[in-house]
Amino acid sequence: MATSAATKPLRSSGSRNGSGTATERASTSKTLRPLGDRVIVTPTPREEMTKSGIVLPDTVKEKPQEGTILAAGPGRLNDDGKREPMDVKVGDKVLYAKYAGTEFKVDDEEHLIVSQKDILAVVEG
Repeated sequence: MATSAATKPLRSSGSRNGSGTATERASTSKTLRPLGDRVIVTPTPREEMTKSGIVLPDTVKEKPQEGTILAAGPGRLNDDGKREPMDVKVGDKVLYAKYAGTEFKVDDEEHLIVSQKDILAVVEG
């Protein structure tokens, strides 16, 4: 059975070279495969400084609402037992609800597991 890019497991590591899929970039023993209509997102780093040059302390930084999908589940099962296709895929840059999902760390990298219904938009361009 062939595995599509949307269902490949995520193996996270501290270094990324930006090429290949999430599984090809990784070299650790921890593997994550989201279930159902969930996706694993790496949040875009928070702003450290304002445009005018003021350094922001951790207490006032906004929680990120944008990130890149590292792995996606196979899709939700509908009432007939058939899978609904996912609207997003690995590599998509997305906007998600402010307090959506569950945060976790793998090898000192922050990730978020989000249900597809909490993804508000795909950023194109």
